[in-house]
Amino acid sequence: MSAVTTSFTPTTAKKPEPLKKLCIVCSKGSLDMAYPGLILANAARMDGIEAAIFFTFWGLDIVTDKKVDDLHLSLLGNTSMPIPAMIAGLPGMEHLATKMMKREMEKLDIPPVREFLEILQDSGAEMYACKLAMEMFKIEEKDLVPQIKGVLSAGEFLEKCAGAQMLFI
Repeated sequence: MSAVTTSFTPTTAKKPEPLKKLCIVCSKGSLDMAYPGLILANAARMDGIEAAIFFTFWGLDIVTDKKVDDLHLSLLGNTSMPIPAMIAGLPGMEHLATKMMKREMEKLDIPPVREFLEILQDSGAEMYACKLAMEMFKIEEKDLVPQIKGVLSAGEFLEKCAGAQMLFI
């Protein structure tokens, strides 16, 4: 039996380019789905990275003026919730869970969604609403929070994101 030998020549691995731009698509409007996009965009801005968020479908709830302050934690269909579906569906459970989550976030000094949108705007993050979803849900631009920079088609948002890292939440 012969021994197999291999030669290993170390190569200098090319370091990845630093992230310059982050584009996030927020498509869900529950309280627990609002924060990941907002937190990531904020982290990007704090590191000097350009950030843009596109709110589409139910994600428009995050930036609709009449809904932004009343987002709820989604219990039903959330497989990570340690609550049986039978109990999660009881009247008042969603409200209770939302209240508990908001209390924990307050302890960690995480701002409410509306305030977070203001922080993001002040930091230079750009936020856009999806034109098609707005038409579908009969939402007008006047119904949105003032931090929304504009209403764009998906294609227009993709043009703004040229060369960026994209995340879909």
